[in-house]
Formats: sequence, C-alpha cells, structure tokens
Amino acid sequence: MKETVKVGLIQVECEESVEANINYTFTKIKDAAANGAQIICLQELFNAQYFPQSVSPAGYELAIPAESSVLKEMAELAEELKVVLIVPFYEKAARGVYFNSAAVFDADGTCLGITRKNHIPDGPNYHEKYYFVPGNTGYPVYETQYGVIGVGICWDEWFPEVARILSLQGADILFYPSAIGSEPDHPELSTRPAWEKAISAHGISNGVFVAAVNRVGTEKEMTFYGGSFVSNPMGEILQSLTDEEGILIQEVDLKEIDSTRNLLQFMRDRRPDTYELLLKKEAFRAPSNV
Repeated sequence: MKETVKVGLIQVECEESVEANINYTFTKIKDAAANGAQIICLQELFNAQYFPQSVSPAGYELAIPAESSVLKEMAELAEELKVVLIVPFYEKAARGVYFNSAAVFDADGTCLGITRKNHIPDGPNYHEKYYFVPGNTGYPVYETQYGVIGVGICWDEWFPEVARILSLQGADILFYPSAIGSEPDHPELSTRPAWEKAISAHGISNGVFVAAVNRVGTEKEMTFYGGSFVSNPMGEILQSLTDEEGILIQEVDLKEIDSTRNLLQFMRDRRPDTYELLLKKEAFRAPSNV
C-alpha cells in the first residue's frame, strides 16, 4: 500500500448537453492526472444537469447501463492515465429499475465494482425517490492500487453509519460525490457550513481521510455551492474549493490514520454489544417505574 496518495476532485458546472459534459469531464480528468492526481473522483451524476429538481418521465432517458460506452471509455482512460477513477452515473439496471450509482475503476482499467446510493432524499427540488431505487450493493470498499477507498453518494454522506461501516471494512479515504446547493423553500439558508462540518466529522470519528466533491453553477431553480474539500483524520480541512469551477489536488499521508487512531481510541472503545437500538427504525424510551 502507498504511504502517500494524491487525491483529485473535479468540480465543474454542467451544461444541458450530456455529450458536452462528458467531453469536458474527460479533459478535466486528464488535467488532474497531469498534475499528479492518483485517485480522481467526479461529482454526483457527472454527465447531466441535476434533473431531480422536477418530476418527469423524461428524466429516465438520461439513465445508462453499466456496460455503456461512456463507462468503457472511463475504464480505458483510467488505464491510459494510470489513475483510479470514481465515476458517479445514473444507472439503468433493468426496465423500470434505476439507481444513483458510482463505478470504481482501478489504475489498470479494471472495474472494481459499483456502489449504489442507499439513502434517497425527497424534498423541494430534490425529488430523488421518483428516479432512484434505494441501493442494494450495501457499503463495499475497494482495494485500489493507491489505497483502500469507500464511496457514499450525496445523501449517504450525512449518515454516520455509512462512514463507520466503510471505515470498519478498512477504507483509508471516504469519497463523497455530491450535488447539493440552494434550498428553494429556504432561500435564506446555506447548508454548506453544516455539510462541511458533518462530513469532515466522520474523519474524526473513524480516523480516516474524507474527500467530498460537489458541482457548481445555476441549473433552473437551483444554485450549487461547490466547496469540494479534503479533510484529514482530525477533521481539519486540508484544502477546499470555492463556488466556482476547479480541480482540487491534495496529497494525503495514510500513516496519519494509525497515529490518529492511536491517539483517539474510538475504534478500540466501541461497544457494538450495546448498540442494538441502532438497528430499529424507532427506539422508544421505556417508561420508568422508579
């Protein structure tokens, strides 16, 4: 396993043209690789504008199968550049069955697997339950040529359970491809500070590096705030982007995982035998007779 790894996050604005978005992203991947990035992560649903803002059967036409030419080209690009690629896409798994997914390609072009988004939000301008079936892949980790990684897609990133499961399986870096921005029913509110704090805190609780990548730009009624960042096992933001397009490249020292866990013994002191209530949808407090 490599001791140091260069993470690359690609934060861009999406056009209406899917083909233009794909070609633009290919260019950005090459730029990131040329600047030393070894594990490169794209934003959620990288090749299209965020269509779940509204409900329409036309949105299903954007889905592609895992065997699509786009993903084959991504595999070839990963092999050519000798980089690991995390490619979030709208997956057509079967007739009428669609997932919000991310394919992971190793540096030799091998597809190590696909993670499907488990937590599906539903709210004003985030009508994802109409488009996506909840994931059925669980929370896999991937042993790449540059380290062991885990992937949680957007809404997944808010849930501490996801980060814990990925970390327990040996993930060194948690990648969170996202598409998050303005809240149309609360125009005065920005969730960016909470987003950054909640996700970077997973690094503290689990002693891992975190890499979150978001999109930017205005699409119909929504403006995406970017803010892609990488944080260390102490939750410190090592580098972040603004609300404009950019490529973030950050070297991380994986030795910090052991040194941090030896200092903050959260893994040692876990009490899974007392966590039964976490497996229940509702956990009512029993009335006291005292």
